Amino acid sequence: MKILVLNCGSSSVKYQLIDIDKNYPLAKGLVSRIGMSEAVLTHKPHDRPEVKITGEIIDHIVAIEYVISILLSPNHGVIKDKSEIGAVGHRVVHGGEKFPESVLINSEVMVELRNCIELAPLHNPHNIRGINACQKILLNIPQVAVFDTAFHQQMPKHAYIYGLPYILYKKHGIRRYGFHGTSHYYVSRRASELLKKPANEVNIITCHLGNGASMAAVKEGISIDTSMGFTPLEGLLMGTRCGDLDPAVILHVMAREELSLQEANTLLNKHSGMQGISGHSSDMRDIIQEAKEGHANSRLALDIYCYRIKKYIGAYAVAMGGMNALVFTAGIGENSPLIRERCCEGLEFLGIELDEGRNEEAIGVEALISKDKSKVKVFAIPTNEELVIAQETKKVLEVNTFLKDIVKGV
Repeated sequence: MKILVLNCGSSSVKYQLIDIDKNYPLAKGLVSRIGMSEAVLTHKPHDRPEVKITGEIIDHIVAIEYVISILLSPNHGVIKDKSEIGAVGHRVVHGGEKFPESVLINSEVMVELRNCIELAPLHNPHNIRGINACQKILLNIPQVAVFDTAFHQQMPKHAYIYGLPYILYKKHGIRRYGFHGTSHYYVSRRASELLKKPANEVNIITCHLGNGASMAAVKEGISIDTSMGFTPLEGLLMGTRCGDLDPAVILHVMAREELSLQEANTLLNKHSGMQGISGHSSDMRDIIQEAKEGHANSRLALDIYCYRIKKYIGAYAVAMGGMNALVFTAGIGENSPLIRERCCEGLEFLGIELDEGRNEEAIGVEALISKDKSKVKVFAIPTNEELVIAQETKKVLEVNTFLKDIVKGV
């Protein structure tokens, strides 16, 4: 079966067409600058060079039409007919408590997805646009929603309830949800394979470090805590997000600077984090270079970034009663030996002993980067969220078919 995996943002559509029987991507690509002049489709078939096409792509419907067209292209395509697409798997950022697992999309599910928009107003509307576009373009092809929040839905109540009046949880669903779930799931399962132990026999801390960043404590295969909360704003210092913050600070700043709710939201999400502290950039590569050149605030941003990760490592090791492995993934986690080194520095008392040579060589590849004698194994593991979405899509379709067969039998 071939499954089209879509990750729709406000002005982009990231895609992969995966042969799920072989767990292999036949093609992958990105439509960027949707709704802007000179939108770009970047497409890479598995066996041919990358190609770029520019054009007027006014919305997500046109973007996905472009994707389908190039997948069917005689020169750049990998299928001959749309009917070869067995299903579409959509990344949906927030499923709330309504969706603790992936689900086959129907009209009732769409109603609930719209109800979740208030929980993720910056993400879910774009995910829904992608679903609507596919319903028009790929008629009768089943679609599945795979949620960033799902992997964290087995967290114990003491880990996800905030210290607010409990009635706010009951009325408005104010609680920790967590995000990057497909990534934390994939790399924790892959780490257990590398440890040659079943997932339910190991404790793993996973660090998804990209422009958005989060960590998870995966105890015996289950996420029991994670750093992001009600929104992706909580937790680690990120590219433009502030992470953990005394809530009174923003009330104070709003009063002193006379900020509206929208302006405060923009301050916390778009102008804080590494960008806000360094004053120059949200890109870790720029921050590292500036720090090397002696820029004081870039050094400070690096210090804060790594310090917070180390705090979470310690906290999660305690929460799980020890750990077997520490995993770094995503753009920074996979590609920055310096960040990994600084995050592991001084953690020998926890059983973490990084190997300098292995760490320096591990850039964008899967690798053991700890010493052989290290009690806790440290890995760099490239994440593969698209593969997880495809696997989840296949599983949902199989369960749905099984249930239909039972009903027919009755």
